[in-house]
Amino acid sequence: MGRSGTGASGWNRSATSSTCDHEWMADDDQTPKAPLDMLGALARSDAELDETSRLIEIYTMEGLLQVWWFGLPGATDVALMCGGAMGGVLGPGRSLYFEYGRTLAASGRAAMAVSYRRPGDLGRCLLDVCATADLAMRNGAERFVILGHSFGGAVAIQAACTFTKAVAGVVTFATQSGGCEDAALMESVPLLLLHGERDSILGPENSTMVQSLVGHGEVRMFPDTDHLMIEAADELAAITHEWTMARFAEHTNEGRT
Repeated sequence: MGRSGTGASGWNRSATSSTCDHEWMADDDQTPKAPLDMLGALARSDAELDETSRLIEIYTMEGLLQVWWFGLPGATDVALMCGGAMGGVLGPGRSLYFEYGRTLAASGRAAMAVSYRRPGDLGRCLLDVCATADLAMRNGAERFVILGHSFGGAVAIQAACTFTKAVAGVVTFATQSGGCEDAALMESVPLLLLHGERDSILGPENSTMVQSLVGHGEVRMFPDTDHLMIEAADELAAITHEWTMARFAEHTNEGRT
């Protein structure tokens, strides 16, 4: 069987990271709760920004979760895009997440850029991404690729460990290795690690460390490229699109076997 998941019941709770597994149960009766419900939302609003995107805001006691959603809500293939420790939704390169979101929307797929409630708090940011995936699943999503820049690389890795069966692949950009200690829990999920050789914030050894922790994955280095990877923006966009499209296709075919 493939790794495809078709709904909230596809969450792999046995593979949750230690940063959030204590939150996976209700306080009263230990009944499993879906990530979106765990946010304890006070209110939610959304607005159409243009023909291809909308902004969703979920108000909670621990902050505001914003999701920039590109493409049709009912798309089965969805990219989850995770920012760094300071937040943000544009991604590395020259606004890679924005451009990639538009590209996916044009192909009938979807992308969701997550603006964390508390940037830099790994456990809460992981829950934000899990809740975003849960929202997509409730609308028909079946598989995800997860993109993460810097701190967001650790968020992406942990998310892949949490709902492994629904993840078609993970791409990290200049990732940190902290927070990836249990990365082997993502099992055979395909992994691509992209890093600049002149990263002045998180050296390229972080990507090779994550590769070692996972036990597989491909590392690609970019010469004369710093942490935001602007110097390799065009190549970054092309590689990301080609690689993730291939993973979506593979996961679809696996789900039919």
